[in-house]
Amino acid sequence: MTTRVALITGAGRNIGRAIALGLAEDGCDIVVNGSSDRAAAEAVAAEVRARGRRALVAMGDVGQAEHCARIAAEALAEFGTIHILVNNAALRPAKPFLETTAEDWRRVMGVDVEAAIWLSKALLPGMVAAGFGRIVNFTGMNAIHGYAGRAPVSTAKHALWGLTKALAKEFAKAGVTVNAISPGPIAADDDVPGEVNARSGYVAKVPMGRMGTPAEVAHVVRMLAGEGGAYVTGQMLQVNGGAET
Repeated sequence: MTTRVALITGAGRNIGRAIALGLAEDGCDIVVNGSSDRAAAEAVAAEVRARGRRALVAMGDVGQAEHCARIAAEALAEFGTIHILVNNAALRPAKPFLETTAEDWRRVMGVDVEAAIWLSKALLPGMVAAGFGRIVNFTGMNAIHGYAGRAPVSTAKHALWGLTKALAKEFAKAGVTVNAISPGPIAADDDVPGEVNARSGYVAKVPMGRMGTPAEVAHVVRMLAGEGGAYVTGQMLQVNGGAET
């Protein structure tokens, strides 16, 4: 049986870390990407190896096309083929539209949508050759609703949803699925249970009455990345406890 290899961007903590460890438990070797905190990325890689899988740390700012090219090249040189790409890294700044700058737009578009373009472009040929590929993009509620003060994020996430649907149709017959996940409010690794935090106000909008966990999001990625997701493509799965806004 061929060992699958997964590359997860923003994998040093929170949802990205949970995805890396979950896929390792499913038998995947892992490429751990982080932008600046190498210690966090190395810690995740060590956890992957403790699960009996190989791990590579590929640092780089996915908001820059040249960094995406280098990350992909390092991953391909180490493993030959990357079967699963999870575009998890994202920026979500809040700023009034009239105060946004060209650099604000460039940075958000670079990390939130262009990274998925360049990494998909680099890794899809190997997926097609293998006859198996899984791309999972992270959109979020910003791809469903437009939010005041988050015009760049909403624009980028809508674009990422469009990319997801287009690639799903183009590569379906090659054995590659492309889907999006839209998380609701998700607790961070360093949240203290029961404490009020900056995102606690979102809980009032969640019918389940609580924030989700990174592991709950990772379970959906694991489903999409495995054989169970073979007939699911071009979809946006909402992991949000029933939240509508």
